[in-house]
Amino acid sequence: MAALSIARAYQYSFHTRPNVTLAFTGGSLNALADFVAQVTQNVTRTELEPYCPYDYARTARFFCFGLTISPVMGRWNTFLEARFPLKHFLHPKKISVSALGKRVACDQLVMAPFGLCYFLGFMGVTEGRTTTQITEKFTDLFGTALIANWKVWPIAQLINFRYMPLPYRVPFTQSCGVLWTLYLSLLNSR
Repeated sequence: MAALSIARAYQYSFHTRPNVTLAFTGGSLNALADFVAQVTQNVTRTELEPYCPYDYARTARFFCFGLTISPVMGRWNTFLEARFPLKHFLHPKKISVSALGKRVACDQLVMAPFGLCYFLGFMGVTEGRTTTQITEKFTDLFGTALIANWKVWPIAQLINFRYMPLPYRVPFTQSCGVLWTLYLSLLNSR
């Protein structure tokens, strides 16, 4: 019953204030992902590695990243919905596999590199790094992270675009993204 109430509250909030709803949902899920990442780092550390105290500023950075990227992702999903409709008006029960493939391909070829660039730049700036340091980190991590992205996200986005209603696509992505953010957080912290 509580889950239904939360879903109704989310849906009402999404319909009345979609950007605010997506921003705070995304920020919260990104902060959760970083919390999981930091706890995982300490739990899985070897005896030779030092214990790292919890970094609240790092979690705040992840919250702010989710806060700013989620409305962009919402607009992106709206664009994909309009540009590649899955149902044809003549056959409303039939799903266009071609349109679904185009959505996934477009997402992976446009939004994935953009999102990764934004992540690396955002984290670099909010960590107080210099332009040279951000460029080095970008050079070191972008290719590795993008290839890892292409191994994981096409399947998740295929499910997302096929089965999730538009208001729930960003939260679905960000829920799946808890593990992805765990990966990015661990990658970014090394």
